[in-house]
Amino acid sequence: MALEWIEGGVTAAKGFLAAGVYCGIRKNKTKSDLAMIFSETPCAAAAAYTQNLVKGAPIQVTKQNISDGVAQAMICNSGNANTCNADGEEKAMQMCQIAGQALGIPAENVIVASTGVIGQTLPIEPIQSGMPHLVKQLSHTGSDAAAEAIMTTDLAKKQVALKVTGNGVEFVIGGIAKGSGMIHPNMATMLGFLTTDAKISPQDLSRALALAVQDTFNMVSVDGDTSTNDMVAILASGKEEKGEISAEGFSLFVEGLKEVCTALARMIAKDGEGATKLLVCHVNGAKDDPSARIVAKSVICSSLVKTAMFGADANWGRVLCAIGYAPVTTDIHRVDLDFSSSAGLLSVCRNGAGIPFDEDLAKKILSEQEININVTLHDGEACATAYGCDLTYDYVKINGDYRT
Repeated sequence: MALEWIEGGVTAAKGFLAAGVYCGIRKNKTKSDLAMIFSETPCAAAAAYTQNLVKGAPIQVTKQNISDGVAQAMICNSGNANTCNADGEEKAMQMCQIAGQALGIPAENVIVASTGVIGQTLPIEPIQSGMPHLVKQLSHTGSDAAAEAIMTTDLAKKQVALKVTGNGVEFVIGGIAKGSGMIHPNMATMLGFLTTDAKISPQDLSRALALAVQDTFNMVSVDGDTSTNDMVAILASGKEEKGEISAEGFSLFVEGLKEVCTALARMIAKDGEGATKLLVCHVNGAKDDPSARIVAKSVICSSLVKTAMFGADANWGRVLCAIGYAPVTTDIHRVDLDFSSSAGLLSVCRNGAGIPFDEDLAKKILSEQEININVTLHDGEACATAYGCDLTYDYVKINGDYRT
């Protein structure tokens, strides 16, 4: 199999157009707030949703709309989450109707999403008035504009595209995502919009997305708060002549999808609110896959680990503490722990006990922008990776006045 990162984001795959504009939901007129992804033909569709019991109205409507496994467009506003509102589902359905009418497609073929402040009524008038301009802006180079329009507290746009070739099959998977705060591994914890020109059934597409999400987006945590609104959705146009996914080629598609989702997951973790460092926890030697995931997430979610990494402090006992309270059975007296970065490798613990290390080297290694926390449990052969960020003063500042 050959993997080639290419330009184009969600419009890199054949058959897709995208756009992003300012319509008036946000007070700040310099920030676009309405995005659209459109396929020239109906697509196989699938999505994964937040496990928070409080769910945004767009999620309920999207679930209904793609219950038949078909969609042709995605519409998303930023600046207002349309959550915990008495008229929320009505507004989400109106968004689908407005988009469908402008595109000339059924309203039920539209995936709808919203992100922003919870509990404030979503004004539908800006979306209604802005829709003609949004549709007019749709283009095969519009991924960048769409990626910008879905941002909230994000500092960086998140988009990727990957060309996958192997076993006589060729296809492209592209994606954009947003997410900076209220990020915790319990799908979904962000917004992700994916496209592919592979020809794949809705059932297989849903199965592939679930497998990819498990090891990527569900392994991200910024602050331990599972969002109410977020989801990841994928459309497959089937436009690539060499892109038919047979039973034998399913694993190839899943591998490509995991690569795209991993890249976006890393971007989300790196862009955590107030973050200065990307933290990557690699767990090896677990007794099974679920145990490996649980331990990796426990480490990456620890506020004490996150603050130690912010201070470039090799306080490795905090990592063992996080492993120790993870709900798995492991022999803590066999755990090995290393920190690494582009500045080098630092071994700090063997067989559950500290070993001598150079504090100056530790400071140098932990001062880099990407830190690896490498855990070996010696319980088996399973492994997992989780993605997070450091916890800084700025996280409190950002969230202290987020609404006001």
